[in-house]
Order: sequence, then C-alpha cells, then structure tokens
Amino acid sequence: MAADASFQLPLFPLQTVVFPRGLLSLKVFEPRYLDLVTDCLRQGTSFGAIALQSSAGSEAPSSARHGSGRLERVGVRAELIDADADTERPGVVHLRCRGTDRFEVLSCTTQADGLRVAEVKALPADDAKPPTGEFLDTVRALANAIASLKAQGTQPFLPPYQFDEAGWVANRWCELLPIPLAAKQRLMELPDPMIRLKLVDEFLRGKGVLG
Repeated sequence: MAADASFQLPLFPLQTVVFPRGLLSLKVFEPRYLDLVTDCLRQGTSFGAIALQSSAGSEAPSSARHGSGRLERVGVRAELIDADADTERPGVVHLRCRGTDRFEVLSCTTQADGLRVAEVKALPADDAKPPTGEFLDTVRALANAIASLKAQGTQPFLPPYQFDEAGWVANRWCELLPIPLAAKQRLMELPDPMIRLKLVDEFLRGKGVLG
C-alpha cells in the first residue's frame, strides 16, 4: 500500500483521546461493537479509536455506548491485546488495546447497525527525537510519576518505556494531565513531538510540578 493510500477502518467513538503507544481499556456490550471485536480477533485487524467532539455525546471513556455525536478529524488505530468476557455480566467483554498510528478521516458512513466506517489515510509517526536538555526535568518527573503509580498498584502505560523519545514522553504526560478533551486532541494531532513536549513542559511548570 502506498504511504498516502486510503483504506477503510471501523470506528470506535469515545469521549477520550487515545495516543500512539498508549493503553486503552474498554468495556464492550453493544452488539455492533461485539461484532467488531469478533471480526478484529478473527482477522487480526485493528479499529479506529476516535474522540467525539467535546460538545457532543455523553458516553463514558470506557463505554461503547454512543449516539450520533460528531467525531474529531484525527484518531489512532488500536490493536487488541486481550479480550475477556465478564463472568458476572453476560454479553459484556473487557478489552485491552494498544494505540498504534494516527489516521485522518476522509469520509465516513454509518452502517445499518449503527457502526461507523471511515475512509482514512495514515498520518506520519513521530520522528524518534530524543528530548533535549531543557526537558530533562520533564522526563525525570514522568519516571517518578510512573514509579509512584506502580507503588499504588497501577500500571497505566505499556512497556517498553521509551524515555529517550520526546514523542513517547509527551504522549504519556498528555494521558496523565488533567486537561480538557479538546486540548488533548490538539496535542495528539501535533506533527512535531518536540513542540508537543514543549507545551507539556510549559503546562507542568505553570502548575508548579517542575521547578
């Protein structure tokens, strides 16, 4: 497939923003999404995790329920890591997924069952740029945050931890920061990982997290 070739991708609208190499946990119960998961498992394919625009919809981040809210223009492909049936609630499946590459929606149609399928094109991955010296405090603070979360029994990120990549560090901070959905979306869309990291660094300094 040519780098700029378009392809079809089933969409999973959410009220959260998924970042490349991020961990996404989902609870699936609607038939359209159960069918989607079954197809992905059978065919080894991925789906498009994409945020509903913040002014539309009311679904929870881990829920498959959604109405006809407007979607953002850019999302992230997600591949399944594992799927487990809920033993106490028949018809509910818990998923863990890994964010891979970003995509841009070119057009979108809705199937009879309500599943949205888009014609998309892949967007370039972040360049593997190391954080420059001015951002070392931001890198160390992320390492400390991960250690603190692990001590509390939480592991929000998938290994390997790539502290030597500005994009990875920025993306993991974006997942942690208490900022509006629209702000996370704009950060995810930025093509330059160093600019993304700079904005994260400025936010952390503004909040007193960094000296």
